[in-house]
Amino acid sequence: MENIICGILILLGAIFTFIASLGMLRMPDLFMRMHAGTKAGTLGVSLILLSAMLEFSIISVTTKAIIAILFFFITIPIGAHMLGRAAYFINIPLWKNTVVDELRQYFDEKAKSAE
Repeated sequence: MENIICGILILLGAIFTFIASLGMLRMPDLFMRMHAGTKAGTLGVSLILLSAMLEFSIISVTTKAIIAILFFFITIPIGAHMLGRAAYFINIPLWKNTVVDELRQYFDEKAKSAE
């Protein structure tokens, strides 16, 4: 039964990682690509590590897998946020069909040029 659960987790992790790669390929602009890659990629890698943790059932493997999952959940969203913010401030173009730009109202061009 444990092997079946591990197989399902690996399969789900591979599916989410594949969805992340498709999102990176198919999305129209940088910001949507980063969103697709970070959300689905983080979940996919975490499911694969969870499967390894269940399969081996050794305290050292379990500890390393939990630390790696926590590391991914902390660093990948923060890194994507920082990259997206930097890309926005150097005026990487949004998708041509973007309807709402909620950050533009908070962005002060004079404060940016004073830095």
